Amino acid sequence: MSLRNTNDRWAWPSMTLHWLIALLILALLGVGFVMVELPRSPRYFWVYDLHKSIGLTVLVLMLIRLGWRIYAGAPKPVPGTPPWQHVMAQAVHLAIYFVALAMPISGWLYDSASGLRALKFFGWFTVPKLVAPDPGIKSVAHEFHEWGAWVLIALILMHAGAALVHHWVQRDRTLWRMLPASFEKTR
Repeated sequence: MSLRNTNDRWAWPSMTLHWLIALLILALLGVGFVMVELPRSPRYFWVYDLHKSIGLTVLVLMLIRLGWRIYAGAPKPVPGTPPWQHVMAQAVHLAIYFVALAMPISGWLYDSASGLRALKFFGWFTVPKLVAPDPGIKSVAHEFHEWGAWVLIALILMHAGAALVHHWVQRDRTLWRMLPASFEKTR
């Protein structure tokens, strides 16, 4: 299997980054909605630090994915895809990239501006603050982070919904191209 994407399918580095980032984002969204209800305890701080560490991991993986996408290109739309669907897919992908990069940055900015204790990335090293404590920046970053979660959920639903429509309704290869070739053998 090629490292670079072909005209017909995504290569394994693209697939791995896609599914790893997707799983991490889904976990972050789930934990993000639950953690705000936790009572202040050692577990509370542990969950918040884990959320922040995974969020920064997503930021790094998204930057790698963006670089890889620029380097490796993308498959062409499957034959028969209407141009409007291709344009919509590109718009949703671009929006997902933007929000998936902006969410960890807004979280990091919120954490920095809040003046809370320094984050130890998975307990390994201290993450530098982006700004000094600032209530105005804290408020804007927090608001963006909360609304960004809902926007990201909407984009994920559109993206996954379109993939399922391609698979079950249009019965084309769009979804299969983002799955390892071994999945097709089980079909």
